[in-house]
Amino acid sequence: MNVSGSKIAFIGTGVMGASMAGHLQKAGAHISVYNRTKEKAAALVADGASWADTPAQAAQGAAIVFTMVGYPADVEAVYFGSGGIFETAAKGTILVDHTTSDPALAVRIAAEAASRGLVALDAPVSGGDLGARNATLTIMVGGDQAAFDAVKPFFDIMGKTVILQGGPGAGQHTKMSNQIAIAGTLAASVEAIVYAEKAGLDPRRVLQSIGGGSAQSWQLQNMVPRMLDGNFEPGFYAKHFLKDLRIALDASRHMEIKLPVLEMAERFFTGMSEKGYQDKGTHALYLMYKDGLL
Repeated sequence: MNVSGSKIAFIGTGVMGASMAGHLQKAGAHISVYNRTKEKAAALVADGASWADTPAQAAQGAAIVFTMVGYPADVEAVYFGSGGIFETAAKGTILVDHTTSDPALAVRIAAEAASRGLVALDAPVSGGDLGARNATLTIMVGGDQAAFDAVKPFFDIMGKTVILQGGPGAGQHTKMSNQIAIAGTLAASVEAIVYAEKAGLDPRRVLQSIGGGSAQSWQLQNMVPRMLDGNFEPGFYAKHFLKDLRIALDASRHMEIKLPVLEMAERFFTGMSEKGYQDKGTHALYLMYKDGLL
């Protein structure tokens, strides 16, 4: 399937979705967009995208429908709810959910899609706002091989690493693994810098030493500079990360595995929400340490 000239829908044009849709638009796709807050789609519309009043209207006539919303409840609403995608998506349409969501919901969407002659892929992404803007996202996909092959040219425009992990739900399970790894490295990065500061060191000089050695991580190299600059604006919302951690915890309990680091991270981010940091970036965890709130 060629990107240029393709008719697609993009539902959810927030921090990451707007950039992702923008890349597809620049590649020549004809896009119909929907977002709960219309202003967040204004730039796309100004560049030629068509505004839709509902997800159903956006999906009508689209060959591929991409969704990038906030929570599993939002995913359920845009697919199954009144004015949702399933009301108008024509047979043969490929549905791609980029939201980090519940693996069980991804399986349910795929089953409903199949019953209607549609195909669904769960394709959560990693890389945050920087990855979305720079088209370097990692895209983890679950679903049908043929559908994956058809959408791959679109994925390649938005991301750098694109891998089909298995059947429905496999993309979401892979993203849970990703979030668990981030939880540990983020907390460790914060603690390393708090320790360095308490020891009277210049944290930026410390970062020069440890950021490229055996301790290096994406969180250390990208989030720590933001912390030190006092910039806690969300590349990825703390409240959305808490949502992801809780999904991962629920899935791990169903699989009867105990993950203490994941449990610790969920407590940390629950505390962030309770202290009013839920709309800041994940790296605002640093403030919890600095303010003595852990």
